[in-house]
Amino acid sequence: MPLNADKPNLWKADIERSIDYYNDWFLRFAPQTYREQRVLRTNEAAQAFKQTDNLRSLTPELLRKQPGLLPILRMTSAPPLARDRLMGLAYANKNLIGSMEGKADAPPRIPSRMSAAELDAQLQRICDVLAELLDHDLFPWIVSLSKPNKIDLSRAAAVVADRLCGAASDPIIRNAQERRQLAAIEQWLNDRGYLKAEVGSIAGMRSMNAGTYVFRHNIPVGAPSSPVNIPVDCIIQPLDAQKGGMPILIEAKSAGDATNTNKRRKEEAQKAAQLRSRYGNGAQLILFLCGYFETGYLGYEAAEGLDWVWEHRLDDLGRLVPARRIKKKR
Repeated sequence: MPLNADKPNLWKADIERSIDYYNDWFLRFAPQTYREQRVLRTNEAAQAFKQTDNLRSLTPELLRKQPGLLPILRMTSAPPLARDRLMGLAYANKNLIGSMEGKADAPPRIPSRMSAAELDAQLQRICDVLAELLDHDLFPWIVSLSKPNKIDLSRAAAVVADRLCGAASDPIIRNAQERRQLAAIEQWLNDRGYLKAEVGSIAGMRSMNAGTYVFRHNIPVGAPSSPVNIPVDCIIQPLDAQKGGMPILIEAKSAGDATNTNKRRKEEAQKAAQLRSRYGNGAQLILFLCGYFETGYLGYEAAEGLDWVWEHRLDDLGRLVPARRIKKKR
């Protein structure tokens, strides 16, 4: 059942409303979200100072025990170092740097397959680069060999925190927006009588009970003999679904500008194609959009067989997801 992909006459008005919706959220919530992250990063920077004797003791042993310090230490140099720049200067392995940085779903760690000798050599080179490029204006005690006072440490921690937040400002806002989008879907589904399932409680999406939903579930695609898991933001098994039926798959998307959406529009189309290849044309990926999604993006996705629901008109999803009937009391 088509939702919005077949209604190009409505696209322009929806785009304008979606941009207004996103901008309103950004102006009201983004500054607070950013401030909260800055407080968190300031505390992390202050803790890193303590663990490194105020940056006077950068050792392979410390990085081996505390690999999560690396993102903070990259921001103590002049200029602050991007991952790839540090990797090049230290002749370090990309996997090592990536593992120490961690991801949203993977905490910082040291790769288990590296030999001890190679690991020590690379960690030492990383320490040497960081020590050589330390921002002496920000950390004057390094040159003067003096003990920093509380004001010096607080100021330095605040600057490092700002650098961390500046480097990650887009992910900070994007993650906050995604949480809000999923919360909106959750409230909408709960109001219609659906029950939330835990990710680990279902064997597969076709085994979901009717009237349930789950967030951030991995779905295998590709050949059954060598499957690859892809994440899906929300899976809904409608109340009227037959046992073993294909649920509704939703990908939450938000954008603060149109440039990035046009660059990445192929990603959603590729994911939809992978799902159809494995599960047939019944595998329907619905985009949940908020922000700067212009006609070029919408036209491309529609041509690739995708449909979407706008966050400012979430009730459109009701055409695919029926509500639970409530019996009237006599």
